[in-house]
Amino acid sequence: MSGPITILRIHPSDNVAVALHSVRYGEVVGDDVFALGDVPAGHKISLKAIDAGEAVIKYGYLIGTASKDIRAGEHVHVHNLHGALAGTVQRGGYQLAQHEFKSFPEVIPTFEGFRRANGSVGIRNEIWIINTVGCVNHAASQIAENATKQLAAQNSSIDGIYTFNHPHGCSQLGDDLIYTQKLLSGLAKHPNAGAVLILGLGCENNQMQSFMRYLGVDTPERIRYFNAQDVDDELETGVKLVCELAEYASQFNREPVPVSELILGMKCGGSDGLSGITANPLVGRIADKLAAMGGTSILTEVPEMFGAEKVLLERALDPCVCDATVNMVNEFRDYFRRHHEPIDENPSPGNRDGGITTLAEKSLGCVQKGGNSPVTQVLSYGEQAATGEGGIALLNGPGNDGVSGSVLSASGSHMVLFTTGRGNPMGFPVPTVKIATNTPLSERKANWIDFNAGTVADGTATLDRLADQLFSLVVDVASGRKRTRNEINGYREISIWKDGVTL
Repeated sequence: MSGPITILRIHPSDNVAVALHSVRYGEVVGDDVFALGDVPAGHKISLKAIDAGEAVIKYGYLIGTASKDIRAGEHVHVHNLHGALAGTVQRGGYQLAQHEFKSFPEVIPTFEGFRRANGSVGIRNEIWIINTVGCVNHAASQIAENATKQLAAQNSSIDGIYTFNHPHGCSQLGDDLIYTQKLLSGLAKHPNAGAVLILGLGCENNQMQSFMRYLGVDTPERIRYFNAQDVDDELETGVKLVCELAEYASQFNREPVPVSELILGMKCGGSDGLSGITANPLVGRIADKLAAMGGTSILTEVPEMFGAEKVLLERALDPCVCDATVNMVNEFRDYFRRHHEPIDENPSPGNRDGGITTLAEKSLGCVQKGGNSPVTQVLSYGEQAATGEGGIALLNGPGNDGVSGSVLSASGSHMVLFTTGRGNPMGFPVPTVKIATNTPLSERKANWIDFNAGTVADGTATLDRLADQLFSLVVDVASGRKRTRNEINGYREISIWKDGVTL
């Protein structure tokens, strides 16, 4: 073959390759293999004849079976490939890797962070207003706006005042209420907030007293709270309390902190066929760099582990972590069944347009974000990740962008690295670094994208070189030297997982 490389065979055992650029009919794509039709960038093309019922292999793993005979050089997608996920993940039989772990370097790089009174570290010094119920959303926004103006006049050093509106907290029972409390309490504990105002209404199911007991407060001077029904003027009261909190939070200054205390949330959204080749493995290299220094990365989006469990299970630190991973995945599969949803039809219309056909294919690309680091923690929804453990934490949560990004924030991620092939403007409570899988997206949506991994597919950069550049960006964002697009645009949102009863 001559000229620019247009396809990539990811693993030697693969019987399909990915088109790095659009392939035209008749183009040479392999030894004596010609494209039998046009194949869009990011989509699959067969490298050999595949019989109906035969396994289709990508990343070295099964992504599905051929639904009809496929000729060499043919476009492989929804018309000739279907999923083949097993019903449950079997327990045992995994060859756990032997990890040389906790042998971190003596000299660990630092970033400039805020050391809190309880010993935790933040990368921003903001004030967050947490609403116990959606009824006070507008009041919270107005308090934030009025307090921002008042503190600006006082030349406050606070990085900003933010509230995260949501529709929940009232008429909720069971798991719905628990999920709301877990998510909101995780945000209230987050060290990126130097101080927190908790605003309630007074008559909601998510009662202030029970929520405060659920939250637990180890630094009382960091928290203020009240119900709007209990005061004459909720705006005046809220602004007064925020100004008190600003005075407390202003005592914190940036200081050198080892990156071993950094927690990164890894997620993808609007994936395409290049996600598992460019941006996701790039983020995986960041996870490996961080783990080698004792830092932690969090992976969630459990349905996007379906079909890729073996990749994660054989990297479990010990049998207990392996068993916890099996339980988490199987319980999520049961969750799908309870709601009468198939477990193998997850790829969205955007995913399919980008070249992803089956859930196993999507999952095998998604888990690239974890690199090759050991899995050291398995967390329930909203549970806080431990710092200094190194490696990867697996967090229970769905694939939905809003819900997964929110729970990554609530579980302690200082920032989220968000890879995308189709684009998404969404941001979360913490700085959200958007990483494009392809150059056209990076150029078209420059107001959304912080980093372009598409140059790997273009052949103008290597993953190793980009990993050094992206890690430098992570340190700059953590140190406050750079702000992400979501911060500049003011895109900060939360979404809460909903499964139980609504009255």
